[in-house]
Amino acid sequence: MAQTEPPKAARLWRDAALRARKLRGGPGEPEPEPDEGPPGGPPPPPPAARRPPLGELEALNLSGRGLEELPEEVGAALSGLRVLSLRRNRLCRLPAAALRHLGRLAELDLSHNRLRGLGDGRALAGLRGLRKLSLSHNELGAESPGLPPRLAELARLEELDLSFNRLRRLPEGLGCLRHLRALDIDHNLLPCFPAPLLELAALEELDCSGNRHLGALPEGIAALRRLKILWLSGTGLAALPEGLCQLGALESLMLDGNQLRTLPAGFSGLQRLKMLNLSSNLLGEFPAAILALPGLEELYLSRNQLSVLPPRLCQLRQLRTLWLDNNRIRYLPDSIVLLHSLEELVLQGNQIAILPEGFGQLSRVTLWKIKDNPLIQPPYEVCMKGIPYIAAYQQELAHSQPALKPRLKLVLMGLKDAGKTLLRRCLMEENGQKEDAGSLEAGSVQPRGCPGQQQDSGRAAGCCPVPEDASEQRDICSHVPSHQGKGERPCPAPSLPPDASQVSSGLRLSGSKGIEVMDWTADAERGLTFIVYELAGDPTYDVIQSFFLSPGALYVLVVNLSAYVPQHFYPSVGYFLHWLGSKVPHAVVCMVGTHADLCAERELEEKCLDIHHQIAQQEKRDAEGLQSLVQQVDEALGQDFDLRCSSPHTAFYGVSDKNLRRKKAQFQYLLNHRPQILSPVLPFSCWDHCQVRRLRDKLLSVAEHRDIFPNLHRVLPKSWQVLEELHFQPQAQQLWLSWWDSARLGLQAGLTEDRLQSALSYLHESGKLLYFEEHLTLREYVFHNLPRLIDILNVFCQRDATVLLQKLLSDTHIDELRATQLHHYVEGFLLHGLLPAHVIRLLLKPHIQSREDLQLILELLEKMGLCYCVNKPKSKPLNGAAAWYKFPCYVKNEVPHAEAWINGANLSGQSFVVEQLQIEYSFPFIFPPGLFARYSVQINSHVVQRSDGKYQIYAYRGKVPVVVSYRPARGALQPDTLSIASHASLPNIWTAWQAITPLVEELNVLLQEWPGLYYTVHVLCSKCLKRGSPNPHSFPGELLSQPRPEGLTEIICPKNGSERVNVALVYPPTPTVISPCSNLAFHHDGDVLLICVGIWWRTCQSQINHQYWCQRFSTGEECG
Repeated sequence: MAQTEPPKAARLWRDAALRARKLRGGPGEPEPEPDEGPPGGPPPPPPAARRPPLGELEALNLSGRGLEELPEEVGAALSGLRVLSLRRNRLCRLPAAALRHLGRLAELDLSHNRLRGLGDGRALAGLRGLRKLSLSHNELGAESPGLPPRLAELARLEELDLSFNRLRRLPEGLGCLRHLRALDIDHNLLPCFPAPLLELAALEELDCSGNRHLGALPEGIAALRRLKILWLSGTGLAALPEGLCQLGALESLMLDGNQLRTLPAGFSGLQRLKMLNLSSNLLGEFPAAILALPGLEELYLSRNQLSVLPPRLCQLRQLRTLWLDNNRIRYLPDSIVLLHSLEELVLQGNQIAILPEGFGQLSRVTLWKIKDNPLIQPPYEVCMKGIPYIAAYQQELAHSQPALKPRLKLVLMGLKDAGKTLLRRCLMEENGQKEDAGSLEAGSVQPRGCPGQQQDSGRAAGCCPVPEDASEQRDICSHVPSHQGKGERPCPAPSLPPDASQVSSGLRLSGSKGIEVMDWTADAERGLTFIVYELAGDPTYDVIQSFFLSPGALYVLVVNLSAYVPQHFYPSVGYFLHWLGSKVPHAVVCMVGTHADLCAERELEEKCLDIHHQIAQQEKRDAEGLQSLVQQVDEALGQDFDLRCSSPHTAFYGVSDKNLRRKKAQFQYLLNHRPQILSPVLPFSCWDHCQVRRLRDKLLSVAEHRDIFPNLHRVLPKSWQVLEELHFQPQAQQLWLSWWDSARLGLQAGLTEDRLQSALSYLHESGKLLYFEEHLTLREYVFHNLPRLIDILNVFCQRDATVLLQKLLSDTHIDELRATQLHHYVEGFLLHGLLPAHVIRLLLKPHIQSREDLQLILELLEKMGLCYCVNKPKSKPLNGAAAWYKFPCYVKNEVPHAEAWINGANLSGQSFVVEQLQIEYSFPFIFPPGLFARYSVQINSHVVQRSDGKYQIYAYRGKVPVVVSYRPARGALQPDTLSIASHASLPNIWTAWQAITPLVEELNVLLQEWPGLYYTVHVLCSKCLKRGSPNPHSFPGELLSQPRPEGLTEIICPKNGSERVNVALVYPPTPTVISPCSNLAFHHDGDVLLICVGIWWRTCQSQINHQYWCQRFSTGEECG
């Protein structure tokens, strides 16, 4: 035997292992084990060259072998065995005959079996030298309420694990185990604290968590004076005894998930305490006794009712972890900045508006969460970037004067003919509605980014101009969003008329420029300014419009009341609320009904009431659906993990407690962050002075409400404000500025180069300009001219061939042959989404003046997910070959060209037996507009030989085929789905996993931009797919982030009980990094997405993996 570690080192290792399992893994979750080469995975390493004789064997691992019994002959042949692991088998009774021969056994692991009892205990009692016994995750207590008394005869026992069973009592003689140091009885059915435990004087670790009816602790617990770790999570405790305060050796105490309101007066006696978890209790005040624990390193107080933190918090100088999320804290004490050892600080879900001065001193904090707070100083955008940016902000505020400039983003959205443009013009008129409907003075209305300039004559028309083509008066049925609604709905959305796409948007006065952005000084006295975004109602803009939906904005949903009918509620109103709610949870929405002057008084009242009623009904259905899902997750959490793994018929089959809790938290987040819809529908007519004034006053009052829009009162350093104004001065009309140009403007604002970065980052996050500090190319430039940039984006949402040709043929020197060629380019663009770079340059005149401008814009479009280069050269192209770009949102052909491998054939055309992997994402409420097109761009770096259709992509990952498919909902009760599939023979199925896993992770990252979106992920049954079943069985997508269970080789398909699915077709060889179905509520306040460092790192990793596999392909190996 090897020399054992010193006792102190052994205890340290044990403490670390226990903490890792309890704190990080969660109860009921299987511990990851080394991969022993399951079917479908890479072959296991070769066995050792020399095997010892059986008689000399001291350790034997038979885990996960599917054993139903252990023959007596095995025990007889292994009489010298000291360590035996039989975990994760199918033992229904104790292998008593075999154990009789194992008298030297010191460690025995029988966890994760089906033991319902231990018989009379004689077999275990014979193991006199046993020091460690694990019986967790069985069914002990199912036949009798307790354990046999002879278990107490194991006099040398040091560690005993009885967790996750059904025990209602422990043996009376358990107190005789004088050497027992660690006892785990969590998640049983104990009705009270077992009295025999008080006799275990040597006990150092005790876990009673999950015994929900434990209720109280006895005063006699003070007898456990050596106790160092005590876990009492979720035991129903309402108070703690004073005896607990006498456990002077205690170092780790878990009390989360109880009903504690206070701590005992003597709690400060726990002077050795290093970790304290009081999360999910009923604490209304910060317990003062905690401040007397100078050695405390970890403190968890999440999900309580705290409103104030004590100024003496700085006394906890050793504190490294402080979790205070989801309380009612309004401010932080100034002394918090003195916690210099702090590494984790979680404050999300409180009511904090101002961070203390010097907060940037907490430079060691690496885990920082602050979202869902009404932050104004520093602004929310700065705080979300992290502690270094907060430090830079506060330092800048110390260098320059604070500046308060009330500005709020106002977004107008609705159908194409809802009247958004007329409403905007009436609101932005400086002196109100004129009696004679005279001309609109420019006054305080300025194009965004160009202060001081007058509007063009087209915008200076009358305050209520009549569209030349009367497009504003067309019926609402002439256009609806392309996405069908989900759930109960009076009728399906009407379709577009055949000629709708042929109407030139350039001929319309209203909404003629797609997306527009302007500044509106709504209250000159108070300096209140709205940044007004008018979104296009045309679905062709879907791929870019979601970039302009962000938190901290006021949304005006516009409905044409003259054309509204109750049957069209969803395309007119419900769809937009689902879209907005999925992108911006808790969005503030004001409903406005236009063209009120064309409705009779009773008709107007009935339509407004109907919209109000149907909004309430839709919100009620959505909330009830989410509540039902929460209830299902709670029921699953109430089950034993092994029970959930026992049959694929059970809900959430095989899903770990950790993933279930994450799923429940996401549902709770969606329930708690419903859209805030203000008042009933406000009727509006641009001819009615009172209605115009009432709407303007309503918007102003909502904007100035501090509880709704605290960000309106954000405080900025004067230098940051000056920098913004310098970037938008009239002479700065170029499309972009170089870093050095921007740095020169920074010097004028009083910002040195090292302080410029934080200012530009804030301006990016708040949507004032674009600055991609993590992009290797784009970080050298600042895109400050958003109106021109939006004009460029609008070009690529244009579907009218006539308008595109007019742009291309604007040059008078183009001959007929050239014109014919350009016409073919336009036809190909509108059909296949393909354009060469030189034609893109012609389309973007006069915005693009040079090749450098073009390359920058194409880099930006690719980063935003609008296009990708089909033939990007690794070096300078030969013979001036043109670079072609693909815009997926323009692809019209329904199905791409199908290759031979789609039908299960290899490259030579010979058929072979394949198994199909298919991951399916389901979207019950709404499929994010433009998601499929953007995803098509995002995966381009991972695939080769791709062929694109409108709703499908066929491609290869190396030599392995992949298919990405989007299927719109075919009925009101069916969801939209997006699936990622591949196939390979069963021995090589790991290559298919290697092929689709990067695509799955790429989609998970993209979906994080939609924190309010509800979706599910499933792994479809390979057997059902092979049969061609129209409704294949689906396994939970959470299994993708979990390790494969030991000993499990096949899973029964519930759709056909006689068929068994290989486990390698359900679990990937390596769990995914991000759990699918887990929307982490990770979102930004900027109008355009800023890809964070973590995503950049994953992209680098994917590229490295891609290069590695390509190298292997070059050697002829079949892999993904």
